[in-house]
Amino acid sequence: MKITITGATGFIGSRLTKSLLDGGHAIHTLGRRRAPDLPESVGFSEWKSTNEEPPAESLVGADAVVHLAGEPVAQRWTPEAKKRIRASRVEGTRQLVNALSTQSRRPAVLVSGSAIGFYGSRGDEVLTEDSEAGDDFLARVTVAWENAAELAEALGIRVVRLRTGLVLGKDGGALAKMLPPFRFGLGGRLGSGKQWMSWIHIDDLIRLILFSIENPAVRGQVNGTAPNPVTNAGFTKELAAVLHRPAILPAPKFALKLALGEMANAVLGSQRAIPKVAQSADFEFQYPQLHGALERLLTEGPAR
Repeated sequence: MKITITGATGFIGSRLTKSLLDGGHAIHTLGRRRAPDLPESVGFSEWKSTNEEPPAESLVGADAVVHLAGEPVAQRWTPEAKKRIRASRVEGTRQLVNALSTQSRRPAVLVSGSAIGFYGSRGDEVLTEDSEAGDDFLARVTVAWENAAELAEALGIRVVRLRTGLVLGKDGGALAKMLPPFRFGLGGRLGSGKQWMSWIHIDDLIRLILFSIENPAVRGQVNGTAPNPVTNAGFTKELAAVLHRPAILPAPKFALKLALGEMANAVLGSQRAIPKVAQSADFEFQYPQLHGALERLLTEGPAR
């Protein structure tokens, strides 16, 4: 297949690109700059601003589009940062769909990145793809983001809105930021530690993206999470155990608020999301349990 990827230089996008190339697919990437380590066989088109349509040639002949581009959420949420977070996702997706509408041959499927932030903070409630949206900043952004992607359905394109949780990878994402303090025995739970963390191993997420592309029955919202979420306290305990380090220094809620501002709400929020759609479609997780996922990432050499 020929697959166009936005956000291909990011943590998920770079791993997806490598996996698809290993699988023999033809790849075209869209972004502000070409990744220096991309093979010459990979096409590239510059997308200068998400306020503009991406170049039409980047979509010519594409069988599938995977849209992962977006301003990082993990930053202090100043008014300007919140505008960038929203615009990069909502307007960027809308402009991508506009560009798809001009193609005489449109891709069969658009896999559009989304997030379990859609649900807001929901305590111990078990969340499936049928659960209602929340009403905090990230939830409102995610609802608008998904609505923009859904416009591609009117073009005859199957749309998968992939709601990712905490993606675990050794060389990027949240885990890479957690590892230094934990390795020095300075890790600990965040706040009460009772909040649920819905996680997924990077390998399973990449496989789920490809599964979504290849299976016509998969459409609409899909939780990109492992089937066994854990509390933050449980996550802390497992990570410390795999590293053989203590984890006795909790980060109090007030300290997180001081350090992160409003973004602390995302860190302390609770989403107990279950991948009901993926499981119903017989997707098999290689890493359904957190301990096995962390062991693979941290004790058995580099992630695949």
